[in-house]
Amino acid sequence: MTRLHDPFRRGQLAIAALFLSLGFQYATWAARIPAIKADLDLSAAEVGVLLMAAGVGAAVSFPAVAWLMRRMGSRRLALLSQLGLALLLLALAAAPNYPVALLVMCADGVLVGCLNVAMNAQGAALETRHERNTMARLHAVFSAGSLLAALLASGMTAATGSVAAHFGVAVVLLAALGVTARTGLLDEDAPADRPDPADDGVTADVPADAGPKPGRRRWTVPSRLTLWMCCAMVFGTVAEGAMNDWSALYLKDIAEASAELAPLGIAVVSGMMVVARLFADGWRGRWGDGRVVLLGSAVAAAGLAVALVSGGVAPALAGFACMGLGIAAVTPCVYAAAARQGSDALTLVAAMGTTGLLAGPPLIGFIAGASNLAWGMGAVAASAGAVALCSTRISWTEPASVAQSEATPA
Repeated sequence: MTRLHDPFRRGQLAIAALFLSLGFQYATWAARIPAIKADLDLSAAEVGVLLMAAGVGAAVSFPAVAWLMRRMGSRRLALLSQLGLALLLLALAAAPNYPVALLVMCADGVLVGCLNVAMNAQGAALETRHERNTMARLHAVFSAGSLLAALLASGMTAATGSVAAHFGVAVVLLAALGVTARTGLLDEDAPADRPDPADDGVTADVPADAGPKPGRRRWTVPSRLTLWMCCAMVFGTVAEGAMNDWSALYLKDIAEASAELAPLGIAVVSGMMVVARLFADGWRGRWGDGRVVLLGSAVAAAGLAVALVSGGVAPALAGFACMGLGIAAVTPCVYAAAARQGSDALTLVAAMGTTGLLAGPPLIGFIAGASNLAWGMGAVAASAGAVALCSTRISWTEPASVAQSEATPA
């Protein structure tokens, strides 16, 4: 069977187009913030509020996303939100003033929340249908989308100063990705696992024939299992976001690295995350999601903690590499676990991930302001350690390959 006609590969390509779209769209407008600032004559504080508007839109989109997932399903929601994000680039380029730009960015955040949930639901459904791991590679494609957008932004900035021209080219590429996604997305989402009696959620006895009624299912109180997933996601995204925002400053101010070496912090973290995500699906199949998250977050916490205690540029870069390597598989594994609990659980976990990304960098800044950045980075290591603790409270589904190997007598 060729890859072209392999249903798994066809679905993987389509869903990867969604992940690539989200990373590409985000990095496209982020790369032109200086030009947008100049065009709208914004202050630094106004730029900060503009960036926060997108984050707030994503964070508060949870109720709407949960409702849309129930009404539309992940396939339709993914395609519509991907198209909407492309059009919002044009709206941002044409924004005549600051209030309009704020509205556009808030809408962008809402659609990011929609696409984030829908594409992860599609990835989890693909894994469930074919019993093959792919979530980590899909998240690696998201990072590749950001890199592609950065390269395009660099080339377009050199060719023309027009934000509208740049965003117009980006929209054409996003449209092509949307067409690619449309041809292979799954029609249904991954079914939620039947509640486990060991799960700490509260369930009620219902008649055997009392199935869900289309259009009448209501949002339910999340179980303790879902809440533990939320905690793991929050701490994981706090660590991931803070490393991207504070690693260069730590190298410069604390490790006393040169101006040329300071940007290597972000490069090391991001590079290790991409590499780890390319291999993490194999690790998941061999050891199981729970072990990958537990060991990875423990390596991240221990590696960064040792680097902070040791001091210096080389230990810091080694610690950053441990963080990128260890934390990379956390979000793919938690998203996959949440999707198996249903769309409401996935939506809530995704919202908590956004909250972690929003809260992480300011929290580290507050700690650094009260003491110094070394203590702030210590909080990042503690967050990775908290992921390891949360992972022990989550009931992870054992991959088929591991289950078969353990069931087969020697």
